[in-house]
Amino acid sequence: MSRRTQEDTKEVDGSAPEQARPGTFAALKDPVYRMLWVGGLLGFLAVQMQFVARGWLAYNLTGSNKGLGAVYLGFGVPMLLLTPWGGVAADRLSKRKVLMGCQAVLATSSGLIALAISFDLIDYWMLIASAVAQGAGFSFLGPARMAFTGELVGRDRLANAIVLQQMSMNGTRIFAPSVAGALIGIAFFGVAGVYYATTIFMLCALAVTVRLPPGSPRADRPVQSPLAELKAGVAYVVHRPLLRLLVLTSFVVVMCVFPYVAFLPALAAEVYKTGPGGYGLMNGVSAVGALAATFFIASRAEGERAWRIQAVAGAVFAIAVAVLGFAPTLPIALFIILTAGGASSAFQALNNTLVLGNSDSEYHGRVQSLMMLSFSAFGMAALPIGIVADAIGLRRTMLGMGAIGLTAIGVYVLSRGRIRRQDAALTGSEVAAPAPAT
Repeated sequence: MSRRTQEDTKEVDGSAPEQARPGTFAALKDPVYRMLWVGGLLGFLAVQMQFVARGWLAYNLTGSNKGLGAVYLGFGVPMLLLTPWGGVAADRLSKRKVLMGCQAVLATSSGLIALAISFDLIDYWMLIASAVAQGAGFSFLGPARMAFTGELVGRDRLANAIVLQQMSMNGTRIFAPSVAGALIGIAFFGVAGVYYATTIFMLCALAVTVRLPPGSPRADRPVQSPLAELKAGVAYVVHRPLLRLLVLTSFVVVMCVFPYVAFLPALAAEVYKTGPGGYGLMNGVSAVGALAATFFIASRAEGERAWRIQAVAGAVFAIAVAVLGFAPTLPIALFIILTAGGASSAFQALNNTLVLGNSDSEYHGRVQSLMMLSFSAFGMAALPIGIVADAIGLRRTMLGMGAIGLTAIGVYVLSRGRIRRQDAALTGSEVAAPAPAT
């Protein structure tokens, strides 16, 4: 069997022989990875609190779904333009320096918004500008953190380490949105106080990151221009059928289904008549489901079961979003949001695991950057989806979002089966081929 055929077989199967499940927190036994994880935890805490504050502030300043969507558009455009270069930077520069630079940008942007609110200078365009700065920061931060993870823990514990990162994000989502929503309702704290708190947390994350090793690329790494490395990363994914399928499926699901979170403020205010506390509760309930899902998959993110759970999670997520818009009461809506949060978290974590687990470490930054393009598309899609929601209603819009996501998962499952059958046929023909005459 040729080397290429062996690689494709590994890629299609997505697994080695089944082994004993790793411990839920196996990767955290590594002290250096533990520092990366703690820094990520502090950063996620800042992001989740600011997520609530930014959404509520945008809705109050504009009073429309279109206004909410435009903020996400401001986040998504720089991610679309810069994320591929973030992957190149992660593969060719010191990952620690990349992370530190991004954290400094994120802290500065949130600090400036806090000051603008405090001095009653805040205007809607400032939220757009802040979203652009944060989108640029995340374009480089995400690929660098993921590539750093693979470097620190190695392939054997990569799946567990990725799920643990997802777990830290979901853990902060349980209480951070609820706390942020409650603090917004306190007059002397308000939205400005939340922004000040997120700035402090991001600076703490920066202080932890300083202690990490440099994360420099290999000394024998071929010298290429950034553009050449970008092209090589794209070609690497394009010529591997399962990687290509995973990236494209993630792109469609994230772009078309994940924007439901942008419209939770509208659901809270217009449909269920709740204040910022109710909006925070929606986010918190979603996080409970997400954290439960990551605990479940932390020791199951290996082998063939990872592929099965990923597909089921994607389908459940799409269905939950489709029916959410028709929930007649807040308790029923909260249960659906709980389900959507768990399913979306499992889908996202396993997608990252399967993509990076089936790619070479020197391409991890660039491969992850292509995965992250789906979140730039999510930001960009939020605006047109918001316009549609204003025109035909949020309930019908969410039904359409879920239907598109479910269709994408169905195509993904059928396509993966076809690729596996083709690879099996190719492998069988090579094995059966007679040896050349000598």
